[in-house]
Amino acid sequence: MSNQPGGDAAQLDLAHDAAAAEAARKAASKEAADTVMKAFGGVRGMIDMTLPGLVFIVTYNLTHQVSTSAWAALGLSALFVVARLAKRETIQHAFSGVFGVALGAWISMKSGKAEDFYLPGLLWNVAYSLALAVSALVRWPMIGVMLGPITGEMFTWRKENPGRLAAYTKATWAWVVIMGLKPVILFPLYFTHNVNLLGWLKVALGIPPMLLAMYVTWQILLKAPPPIKAPLDDEEEEPAK
Repeated sequence: MSNQPGGDAAQLDLAHDAAAAEAARKAASKEAADTVMKAFGGVRGMIDMTLPGLVFIVTYNLTHQVSTSAWAALGLSALFVVARLAKRETIQHAFSGVFGVALGAWISMKSGKAEDFYLPGLLWNVAYSLALAVSALVRWPMIGVMLGPITGEMFTWRKENPGRLAAYTKATWAWVVIMGLKPVILFPLYFTHNVNLLGWLKVALGIPPMLLAMYVTWQILLKAPPPIKAPLDDEEEEPAK
């Protein structure tokens, strides 16, 4: 027991302030971690990018026509974009999906090979994994670049928050490993011309790896220091009158 008047109260206040600060830190870290799903379009965005491939392989099994299957997949992608526009939602992920499907449809119809429908996606996976790895190596981890504007920290994590730089780097390497497994598994199948196995595995490896990568990123950011908000232009001090 403290012999000084008010000593116990002061200690309680300090303990309370420390607990409140820790709770605020955890809340800020959780809020930042929760932006992961938003950054990648959520489950809806993953569905927009996965279902056209499923439609292609199902239609191809029914018709054995590359052009019919390609148009069916492209039509579904376009429908996703129209639906988002009608609801005034962001079309970023739906539009990127329709671009990839359109490119795959064009290549497969030109070559007459059904497996070519999946070639742009496979090449994109390779390029994406390499870009993630390079970004981590040069200390501009892509996960931080993507999440910074959403959390409001912009790029303060590079110079002012080393703990978040380390977390973003770790999360980016996790994405390299998880997403890099897809082309490692699928590219050998592409060269075997086994369209059915390639198509079904491409669909199966669509959403689960993304969800796993998001979950790992979320766990990493939960334990990271909270973001340091970047000052806005309108927060700058007004000149003295």
